[in-house]
Amino acid sequence: MTDEPVPVAAPRVVSLYNPANLLTVVRLVLVPVFLALVVISEMTATGWRIAACLAFCVASATDFADGWIARRFQLITPFGKMADPIADKALTGTALVLLSAYDRLAWWVTALILVREWGVTALRLWVIRYGIIPASRGGKVKTALQIAAIAWYLWPVPHPYDRVGPWLMAAAVVATLVTGADYVIQARRLRVRGVRGD
Repeated sequence: MTDEPVPVAAPRVVSLYNPANLLTVVRLVLVPVFLALVVISEMTATGWRIAACLAFCVASATDFADGWIARRFQLITPFGKMADPIADKALTGTALVLLSAYDRLAWWVTALILVREWGVTALRLWVIRYGIIPASRGGKVKTALQIAAIAWYLWPVPHPYDRVGPWLMAAAVVATLVTGADYVIQARRLRVRGVRGD
């Protein structure tokens, strides 16, 4: 027998130019397109509202797709980790602000959701040296409810079906608050464990 060293496989290098990152970039590009379509529609022109809603839905679909592709094919990159949440918050935040600006949604709802979203991001950064707070199932449900509610408001839904929108948004607000509290608890536990050196 020889004492030859066992070759160690080189760490896998993931290209920045991969399908997951491409979808994230597409979502970022669609944000100003979506904004322009809503402004042109003034939330009154049916055709433009439909176009804005479709742009929002396509952009939202890339959110689910890029994460799945990145995990499934191990295409996770530092760019993706940074750009993905920025794209998510840019899209949702733009939609909520526009809905409030055109008097379709109360400003306090928009403020509450945005404070929660950016607050969770700040929490993740606060405890990142001690660990990562993964996206929970509740967080995914919250995202799905927000997307459904926003899409319902954007689409020119006829009366009386337009009344479904506020109920969807109410469910999204509840999910937003509940999952936000859960993230606070997780962040506190991580922080305490990290300080104690557990």
